[in-house]
Amino acid sequence: MQLPPFKLERYFARYEFAVRHLLCSSDCESVTVNDLLSFEADAKKALDHLWLGYTEPQGAPALRQAISRLYDTIGPDQVLVHSGAEEAIFLFMHAALSPGDHLIVHWPCYQSLYEVARAIGCEVTFWQARVDHGWSLDLDELVGHIRPSTRAVIINTPHNPTGWLMSRDEFDRLNRILEERDILLFSDEVYRESEYLTDDRLPAACDLNQQAVSLGVMSKTYGLPGLRIGWVATRHAGITDKMAAMKDYTTICNSGPSEFLAEIALRHRGRLIKRNLDIIATNLKLLDEFFQRCSSTFAWVRPKAGPIAFVRLIGCEADRFCHELVQKKGVLLLPGNLYGDGGNHFRIGFGRKDMPTALASLEQFVGSRNP
Repeated sequence: MQLPPFKLERYFARYEFAVRHLLCSSDCESVTVNDLLSFEADAKKALDHLWLGYTEPQGAPALRQAISRLYDTIGPDQVLVHSGAEEAIFLFMHAALSPGDHLIVHWPCYQSLYEVARAIGCEVTFWQARVDHGWSLDLDELVGHIRPSTRAVIINTPHNPTGWLMSRDEFDRLNRILEERDILLFSDEVYRESEYLTDDRLPAACDLNQQAVSLGVMSKTYGLPGLRIGWVATRHAGITDKMAAMKDYTTICNSGPSEFLAEIALRHRGRLIKRNLDIIATNLKLLDEFFQRCSSTFAWVRPKAGPIAFVRLIGCEADRFCHELVQKKGVLLLPGNLYGDGGNHFRIGFGRKDMPTALASLEQFVGSRNP
């Protein structure tokens, strides 16, 4: 198979470790290994004695047990652990799809959520989020997209890059629509538990729908991307069996130390969630004030979950604006054309402690362009 360059990841490869401020990060504030080990009195000793042999391909039993507790109907044997969410996406596409299958994808989205399917030989229809409706999706439009060859629907909620969150009524209807038609749902839930209001949190799709596969990861809400631990949870045994067999051709198994640390983090995930939601709340207040002051330059739909939003730039081309900003101020925003967006948006991230400093540099740059 031939895959085109991953535009967003190539952009980060160029800038992420060479700029002063990342104002577009999709993850939350991270912690040190020592921070995680301090959660449990004997964790340091246990890590010191961890055996560095191969781990179980499906994931360490204790880690799968910890992950299964995130769900209501999922047992440890219905969890498959991967090296990050990206491997899980790649293997799901290869396990579930065949050339000629039709895929419907929530858009804009992370490029691999459609590009891998295209490379397999699938037809892809974008189910477009509408900015004039708060980045929401139209379920009647989805029904109109469905064909006899439709094999799966891909959805991401809470959403990257907009921070949109589907309502419970719509989520229930979505799952009913697909179950009735025997269509798979791949539900990207990597920002689950980062909702600003707990009452807005959706159930996991795998708990509602036998045909649904829920994607989770340590990197976003919990702020632990360096662990490179992701997973899928599903009651669809055929999908996980195929994904597990294909994993023999990718990572085979995961990093033992990463699985050990991820298990600790999940046992204490409430502390990580609260810490990062507090950072997000503080930064959101600053952003509300900033966008009000700069309303002639920016327009945004305030997100409902997660550490990112998709902001429209007024009066200037977004790609050029982002390029000048990183060159002159060392502040990185993510231009929307990396998502294929034609609406002159950029992604802003606000899940990290240094966002106020980065935002001040952005405001200075805006002021210098609009004296």
